[in-house]
Amino acid sequence: MGTTVRSRNHSMRRGLLGAASILLAGVALLAPASIPSVAAAGCISTSDCLSKMTLAEKAGQMPQVANTYLRSNSDIATYGLGSVLSGGGGGPNGAGGTASQWKTMVDNFQSYALQSRLGIPLLYGVDAVHGNNNISGAVIFPHNIGMGASRDAALVQQEEDITRQEVLGSGIRWSFAPCVCVARDDRWGRTYESYGEDPSVGNPLASAAVTGFQGTSLSTTSVLSTAKHFVADGGTKYGTGSSGYLIDQGDAQITEAELDAVHLPPF
Repeated sequence: MGTTVRSRNHSMRRGLLGAASILLAGVALLAPASIPSVAAAGCISTSDCLSKMTLAEKAGQMPQVANTYLRSNSDIATYGLGSVLSGGGGGPNGAGGTASQWKTMVDNFQSYALQSRLGIPLLYGVDAVHGNNNISGAVIFPHNIGMGASRDAALVQQEEDITRQEVLGSGIRWSFAPCVCVARDDRWGRTYESYGEDPSVGNPLASAAVTGFQGTSLSTTSVLSTAKHFVADGGTKYGTGSSGYLIDQGDAQITEAELDAVHLPPF
């Protein structure tokens, strides 16, 4: 039985990586968005920027604004916004778009950030889950529940390394992945985003995913990862949900012992 499982895991790895190699070759991987030095704009280091910022500029750096909610791109410079994200429908064509189109869009937003008084670049984020599914022709992998079934940390790391390359190719350096929730009730509609109900399975995969995005240390080719969404989001009680959902965005009515043993470890 063990031999059969190992054989299937190895076959899955070869199949996924083989398909990924073919698709990756067909996607134009552009250089990361080039951001002019902020030194010429007024501040050099974090401490230097903080010492020169007004209270309004500090407040402007705190929120993250969905690009679809900007009244004008010039708001980025006007309010000194610190972060912008592309959520659902936040691509260059609403949804989808090529890597080149994404890079052009992100560079445009960055150009407004550099027009602010201190010229602090944006932290730009995107949901790149099971591959950079925002880009036409990108490599698409199984959702986390499928990767969890593989129990193959090396495979997960390779998956996110490929995703990292395609996120960088669109001019972005921050991905809202991986989702590390421990789903305990299959009626939750986001169970597919979980590596599984057992933290001993999900923990090493979550760690591998972060390494795939960031490497063993941050560098100019790293993409920031995000362990999401919130501790115990996979342990919400059926019937406590909000906004018309029975379980999603509900209450996690659990003991502190369960919180510590089940839901905290992946984070």
